[in-house]
Amino acid sequence: MKMNKVLSGFIAWRLKHINHRQFVYMLSFVIGLVSSLAAVVLKNAVHYTHEFLTHHISVEKINVFYLACPLAGIFLTILFIRFFVKDDIGHGISRILYAISKKNSNIKPHNSYSSLIASTLTVGFGGSVGLEAPIVLTGSAIGSNLGRIFRLNYKTMTILVGCGAAGALAGIFKSPVAAVIFGLEVLMLDLTMWSLVPLLISAVTGTTVSYLLLGKGVIFTFAMRDPFLFRNIPFYILLGITTGLISVYFTRGTMHIESLFGRVGNPFIKLITGGTLLGILILFLPPLYGEGYDTLNALLNGNASDLANGSLFYQFRHHFWIFILFLLLILIFKVIAMSVTNGSGGVGGIFAPTLFMGGITGFLISRVLNLFHFINVSERNFALVGMAGMMAGVMHAPLTAIFLIAEITGGYALFLPLIITSTISYITIKYFEPHSLYASRLARRGELITHHKDKAVLTLLEMEEVIETDFINVSPENTLGELVRVISRSRRNIFPVLNKDGMLVGIVLLDNIRHIIFNTDMYATIHVRDLMILPPAFVSPRESMESALQKFEENNAWNLPVIDNGKYVGFLSKSKIFSVYRKWLVDISEE
Repeated sequence: MKMNKVLSGFIAWRLKHINHRQFVYMLSFVIGLVSSLAAVVLKNAVHYTHEFLTHHISVEKINVFYLACPLAGIFLTILFIRFFVKDDIGHGISRILYAISKKNSNIKPHNSYSSLIASTLTVGFGGSVGLEAPIVLTGSAIGSNLGRIFRLNYKTMTILVGCGAAGALAGIFKSPVAAVIFGLEVLMLDLTMWSLVPLLISAVTGTTVSYLLLGKGVIFTFAMRDPFLFRNIPFYILLGITTGLISVYFTRGTMHIESLFGRVGNPFIKLITGGTLLGILILFLPPLYGEGYDTLNALLNGNASDLANGSLFYQFRHHFWIFILFLLLILIFKVIAMSVTNGSGGVGGIFAPTLFMGGITGFLISRVLNLFHFINVSERNFALVGMAGMMAGVMHAPLTAIFLIAEITGGYALFLPLIITSTISYITIKYFEPHSLYASRLARRGELITHHKDKAVLTLLEMEEVIETDFINVSPENTLGELVRVISRSRRNIFPVLNKDGMLVGIVLLDNIRHIIFNTDMYATIHVRDLMILPPAFVSPRESMESALQKFEENNAWNLPVIDNGKYVGFLSKSKIFSVYRKWLVDISEE
């Protein structure tokens, strides 16, 4: 109670002395600072956990240790979620998009720390997923909860959610431009100065904190050694098409495998099945262990043969075609390993796996191309550009991909091939998949907010906001005289006709009976069942607003009854929808 009084006093003081825009700028700085610190803490926690568990690993033979370690990590993650969090943590970015679309940008307080701990257990013990999504969810949760504490409106809350994501991503990769673009492109924030400046403040703050605590190094290091040659443009186009097609496999494979695990009701069976399968995959293909940035570093630094360390392929690491087969197997099974990790109870994201598969794809294509003596392409450059291609495809975020890789390389020497490959990859996957892996589940349920203002508002509208229940119902057995008495005390011109079980059997329109309501001779002889008509369509309370409006248009109706499992609930009217629509449009538009 005392804390609430102090907070109310501060809010009153702030409203008097600090204008709204300045306060948002201050909050964006705080969010960038805290979210980047969270990113640094998580990265270090996973790094040291990984080092502690794998320092004894032999590079010349397979290690049975891999069978048990990922299973143990997922088991600890499940214990933490079930007994401490007691809530579903879920997919990081998808959860943010859902909060923006359907929860007024409210993210639960536990997401400010729960994803950090859960992903540390999962990835630190070898789960084949990334840390970026949990970190971004953590940053977004920090922004959301600060906004809720200070009682800010939906529009401002959404910006603070984006600030948390930008600060976290900038803290991971030291790439402020890519972090800002991520907020605009993936989280679908509006490109306005009102939203752009706070995102920039958070991103720059996150990058600065990361530089101060971790130095200049990033997750994987790269220095430009091989120049970009214009004659290789056709091969970068080929890389774009290939990464786009592999992105389709990545997206559909992930959704299919996770849906299979979703059908299993027993969490113990999920754990044993998924954890064992993951352990077997890592046992034979060790690069599937963890995030995979060690693999990317090996590719970018000319040490590709190190990928075979600790595997059955170690003796064949210098045999061209067997090593190519080894890389193809890694590429194919990475999607399975990642999906199994999350499906069996682990917590992690697809960001790092996307970069991992992109790097291997680029390396594979370049190595095969270089078999032809008249072709000479840089394996390092192709690995790097392949990362951007996969990111553009899987995340439907070509701009984020281009600027992230450009900033990681410390320059724009590969800017042209990055644009070519990312754009073509994006165009390729759009032909097969209209939405990113993050957004596809929400889009299918009509719960995804987009840059399209009308659709965004319709997504935000909740059915319960617009259902009207002040209609007076009548019975089919009522006489016209009884109906006239009901009409005399009603403000409506529609009267639902319900049977004794509360089922809607028809409606009476005032316009249809206006010509007889003053004919008293018919009051006792005409019944409601003789006057009622069937409505042109029905609406479910769980139906999307876009679908409901489509029914209005198809039937040229102004009012439609809402039916829930056969029971009458109320009416949906265009006038009510438009009234609430105008309110929401003001809330999400530029100040």
